[in-house]
Amino acid sequence: MPDPAGAVVNCRHYRPGAPACDLALDAIAPALAQDEGFVWLGLHEPGEALMRQVQAAFGLHELAVEDAHTAHQRPKVERYDESLFIALRTAWMEGDKLRFGETHLFLGRRYLVTVRHGAAAGHARVRAACERRPERMAWGPAYPLYALLDALVDQFFPIVNGLDDHLARLEDELLFRERIDQSVIRRIYRFQRQIMKVRRAVVPLAQVCSALMSTEEDLIPTELKPYLRDVADHVGTVTESVDSVGEIVLTALNVNASLVSVRQNEATKRLAGWGAILAVPTMLFSVYGMNFDYMPELRWHWAYPALMAAAGGLCVLLYFRLRRAGWL
Repeated sequence: MPDPAGAVVNCRHYRPGAPACDLALDAIAPALAQDEGFVWLGLHEPGEALMRQVQAAFGLHELAVEDAHTAHQRPKVERYDESLFIALRTAWMEGDKLRFGETHLFLGRRYLVTVRHGAAAGHARVRAACERRPERMAWGPAYPLYALLDALVDQFFPIVNGLDDHLARLEDELLFRERIDQSVIRRIYRFQRQIMKVRRAVVPLAQVCSALMSTEEDLIPTELKPYLRDVADHVGTVTESVDSVGEIVLTALNVNASLVSVRQNEATKRLAGWGAILAVPTMLFSVYGMNFDYMPELRWHWAYPALMAAAGGLCVLLYFRLRRAGWL
């Protein structure tokens, strides 16, 4: 059912041994008053009026509701009385574009409320997968919370693959191109920004999983905690991969800087070598450009050929010596 300031994507009541049924917002309170089951409400960029209505239906804490409505929250897990508020950053590939968003979750004994902001992908597939496991849905709303966390973490694996592909192209340009123009430098900067954003999204998930595993059993049942530990392992794998990409970028930049320095040194050596060769005839010829009154060899018949031969011979000798030394 649409809302002028936001959207209710889905709202369903789950009870053991009974099929899930859709709920209107005004039917949430009566459903929670029953002795069994839980309610899972999904929202996308809700407005203030809708959030106040949801707050009244579930008895959510005012500060948590304000955070969920405002968005732009750092990843965290906060406990308010008998509920948890969880803020997550999300990321996924949309074609060749890397998208970011936020997902906020309210977890109580009888409910799970998800609030998506920005470009966060929908939870329809996760909900459908959960509904195919009624025996685990009987664990309560903590199970779909785990399923959402697992799906959010899994979205990072295609991102890591995309970063690896982009890194391979940048490595080719950094290591095998003679000159690096400004466009490549700008691409490297944007790539490093992407790595930083992905890292900001994935690294805090480890702390979120740790906080959930240490949560009391009234909200997170014991049988679910091994699954959360598995999600934490996936988070560690993604974090290591992202860090590895960032380190390889820095290594490639350092290698490129070394290659540039080597090429500059080679050019400097060649210039110095040719300068040394040209210095020989310059020195010899400059002597005879002086206006001395007494220079006996000027009147010698073979003076000019001898001078040219000496200059040429010294230049040839110096050329081969420098070439053997690797300066030319």
